[in-house]
Amino acid sequence: MSETLTRYEKKIAAVLAGIFSLRMMGLFMIMPVIAVYGEQLSGVSPLWIGIIIGAYGLTQALLQIPMGLLSDKIGRRPVILLGLCLFAIGSLVAGMAEHVYWVAVGRFLQGTGAIASAVLALASDLTREQQRSKVMALIGMSIGLSFAAAMVVGPLLAERFGLSGLFYLTAAFAVLGMLLVYFQVPDSVSRGSNRDAIPVPAQLKKLAKHPQLIKLNVGVFILHMLLTCLFVAVPGLLVSAGFAAKSHWMVYFPALLASFVLMAPLLIWAVKHNKELTVFKLAIVLLAVAMLIVYFSQHVLVGLFAALIVFFVAFNYLEANLPAWVSRIAPAGQKGSAMGMFSSCQFAGAFAGGMIGGSLLQLSSVSGLLIFCTLICLPWLWLANNLILPIRTKPKVVSVAVASHQVAEDMAQALIQIKGIEEAVVIVEEQLAYLKVLPKQLDETALDSYINQHAKQN
Repeated sequence: MSETLTRYEKKIAAVLAGIFSLRMMGLFMIMPVIAVYGEQLSGVSPLWIGIIIGAYGLTQALLQIPMGLLSDKIGRRPVILLGLCLFAIGSLVAGMAEHVYWVAVGRFLQGTGAIASAVLALASDLTREQQRSKVMALIGMSIGLSFAAAMVVGPLLAERFGLSGLFYLTAAFAVLGMLLVYFQVPDSVSRGSNRDAIPVPAQLKKLAKHPQLIKLNVGVFILHMLLTCLFVAVPGLLVSAGFAAKSHWMVYFPALLASFVLMAPLLIWAVKHNKELTVFKLAIVLLAVAMLIVYFSQHVLVGLFAALIVFFVAFNYLEANLPAWVSRIAPAGQKGSAMGMFSSCQFAGAFAGGMIGGSLLQLSSVSGLLIFCTLICLPWLWLANNLILPIRTKPKVVSVAVASHQVAEDMAQALIQIKGIEEAVVIVEEQLAYLKVLPKQLDETALDSYINQHAKQN
């Protein structure tokens, strides 16, 4: 069996990463510019700026799981096309608007195109199980790159084409994404539920009470709340520090670049020396430190630049690790549900950050907003003290023939007796066994022998 991606899998990974990147870049480009260029809109206020920044997060959070489930019923391609169409409509509504109300409506509509679950499920449908994690990683990397690109091109394009031009460009991105789906994504896709990619409604209530997952869900909520709060305040502070809006990319880009350079060795060191939780807590502290630096240097460009570097070092570390930890903690066969809840909390945090940031800026001051952002890190740090990370495993899904729930329970018990299998769940309705394995310790011969004895007969 090939240990590398086939040419077909590379194509699928590139196409789906491209679709994801186009949409996310369209969402992100507005963040660094709306606080400055939004001042030209009728009815503008700090609260409305915050709503516009975070609006997409509310509808995305509400529809993330339902859109994934819908893709199980009508297929992945129709849901992705529908989501991109809604995103394009929202972009056009915002682009044609002259009043903040309609820009906010457009942003809410953009969020209704919640295609993340369907895209990841499609990646799962079209790739081999043993190569699936590589494809998912490539899609995940594309999100980070799209954010970095948005921080650069957003200010440049806003200066040249205005805020409306940015929204029209995001609509064009959506149309380009639809063309990629229509012409490059195969018609024939699995519509069966993959519990590692799509949420299962029956699992959500139990997972919502999972003590370790709660800590990660709260954490990603706060992380993205801080991100949107930051962009409610920082663009205006850069202008007041004497830096023209069209040149803001000259702050964001080197700050992001420096943060990646500093974050990478930190990430490697944490994994190598088993210090992931220690660096996790350090990252939360760095978020608070970044907010304090902004507080004490509100009109000093060097201070704001330093604060952005510190913030993005912490943000990038947490953004890379939190979803990976959800996968490690989620019980076998429940990764899709756990990730669905996690993503919903992430987008809800973005909306909350816009609302809270805009409200505090309007009712209080930038200083009040920054003090709030600093203090909110304290309960998160307290939660982090009680986080427990299980041993690092990999998911594995195998086909089996199982006649009843009792047989499924017996099979799961037998599977966990095989060396290297940490968890096993056998689903009768799907004729699949979901495993969490230790790759270096797994007794492949014993597993293959057992699976061959209980394989589905064609």
